[in-house]
Amino acid sequence: MRNKQKWMTFVTASVLTLSLSSQAFAASGDFTDISKVPGHEKIESLKDRGFINGVTADQFKPNQTINTAQGVQMIVNSFQLSLAAFTFIKAPEAKDFYNNVKDKVWYSDAFIIANLNGVDIPKDVKPAAKMTKEEFTTFVMQAMEKAGNMPMINIKPVEIADDSKITPSYQGAIQRSLALDINKLDSKGNFDPKGEVTRAEAAVMIYNALEYMSHLKTPTVDPMPEPSPSPSDDSLDK
Repeated sequence: MRNKQKWMTFVTASVLTLSLSSQAFAASGDFTDISKVPGHEKIESLKDRGFINGVTADQFKPNQTINTAQGVQMIVNSFQLSLAAFTFIKAPEAKDFYNNVKDKVWYSDAFIIANLNGVDIPKDVKPAAKMTKEEFTTFVMQAMEKAGNMPMINIKPVEIADDSKITPSYQGAIQRSLALDINKLDSKGNFDPKGEVTRAEAAVMIYNALEYMSHLKTPTVDPMPEPSPSPSDDSLDK
């Protein structure tokens, strides 16, 4: 993972507000086009929590593929990543991290926030490029591990039939996603790493990640023993 620029200052933090996608509409009511989609109840749950929107007020377009800008925006929104913990000499701009991400457009802030929160998006990323399953999975796992302060876990690698098609740097995240039931292989044991991610697939993956995080147990700390009572004045006389 590449090194990231850090800014330190005594100036009050400049917190960027996420811009809404030009394709996003107010979410109200139920989506009318997902009743036969696997995981439709998960999609509705995310919509009800305000993490995703439809293409229209009542159409989710589950089979429509997502581009990188849409995927990054969805991840930042769903995992509630922000810049609240950062301070800056100057507000960061997309050009500080990426070659092809424009500043002051609807997706600019999402890319900046994702980067500073440990989502290792390549410097030469193209926002309009379709997102592959291996890319989206990796970004989801990185966001999840940051947002949930995930503990280190030992996993037994799963045999993946099309493992040879996976980009080596994405293999670890994919294996972790399978171990945590965030992803599943198809009936033939394939992951389809280069397949384009649909809106439904992306939403279900995010729901599964959030669901796993919600069941993480917070480590408990044994209470300090009560101190022994101090001897009273009377006891000192005895």
